[in-house]
Amino acid sequence: MQFQLTRNKKLSAVVGLDIEAGSVAAAEVRQNGNAPVSTAAVEPLAPGVFHEGEVVDPGRLAEALKDLFGKNKLAKDVRLGIGNQRVIVRTLRLPAIEDPKEMEAAVRFQAQEQIPMPLDQAVLEHQVVGGVPAEEGAQPQLDVVVVAARQDMVRSFLEPIRSAGLQPVGVDLSAFGMIRALTENGDGAGDDAVLYCNVGDVINLAVARRRACLFTRVSSVGIEGIAARLGAEAQLSAEHANQWLRHVGLEPAVEEIEGDPALVAAVRRILEEGVGGLVDELRLSLDYYGAQESVVPVGRVVLSGEGSAIPGLAARVEELLGRPVSVLRPPALAEFDEGAAARLTLPYGIALEH
Repeated sequence: MQFQLTRNKKLSAVVGLDIEAGSVAAAEVRQNGNAPVSTAAVEPLAPGVFHEGEVVDPGRLAEALKDLFGKNKLAKDVRLGIGNQRVIVRTLRLPAIEDPKEMEAAVRFQAQEQIPMPLDQAVLEHQVVGGVPAEEGAQPQLDVVVVAARQDMVRSFLEPIRSAGLQPVGVDLSAFGMIRALTENGDGAGDDAVLYCNVGDVINLAVARRRACLFTRVSSVGIEGIAARLGAEAQLSAEHANQWLRHVGLEPAVEEIEGDPALVAAVRRILEEGVGGLVDELRLSLDYYGAQESVVPVGRVVLSGEGSAIPGLAARVEELLGRPVSVLRPPALAEFDEGAAARLTLPYGIALEH
């Protein structure tokens, strides 16, 4: 599912673009059948440019993008991932309708009641993800995922991209890119659903069965908030705070970690409390998802994103959540180090063909 911006244009290469509060990540994919990553780059983003999934300073974002693409000689055609509180996703159950125009009208009619935004101010897309066979005397039904995004919010991303001399060819939900990246080589192929969680500045959560997204939400609980708390308490820059989170992690005893003992202890304490907040969000998401009709049981949790590279984080989440938790990287990113592969998972998935 994608908010398409250009039509009938065959692209030899496309760049998946993911913007977070602390960095911009881009992965260029050549469209020759096996989706190799030809070029990829991650660059820091200055504080105050981006916050909780939204553009704050479009001018400085345009400059950062121009520098990133020029320095790394990336292709100009861009697919953008978006994940914030102004994107609404709902699953609707509708009668099976074969005519695409009639289906679109039915989706729009039902969405008026289910989506809390004026639809004349929104970009709306939908995709069938499942259904219920016809029972005696009843019509078969379809489960349809509907995505609505505020037009002004989408424009706030597109304007700096164009100002940087780039050509946006599509806008996609970040969670959908995450699912594509992590299911590309068979993950999630069983009967149970999987809860995917990209731990970035915010956390993107999606329940999917194979490539079909059954539920998704975005939470502001992410690495940015944990690093900001550490930075304020220990008087560290955002970059140094993130470095300390990765250095200390959750695996070894604090006495075994190099560095000032008081700072190491503070990092561990703040990180443990932050993981507790992350687990609370996972539980909340599972509760929301479980309240839907005819849910597919969630068998396990898969982590990706920058936060998933923190040593011991997955094991601690598994311990607190009481479900199997693993960290997954796309095989196409195998040549990158752990931290880079974690950060590039979203842009890689966004770049993939649907």
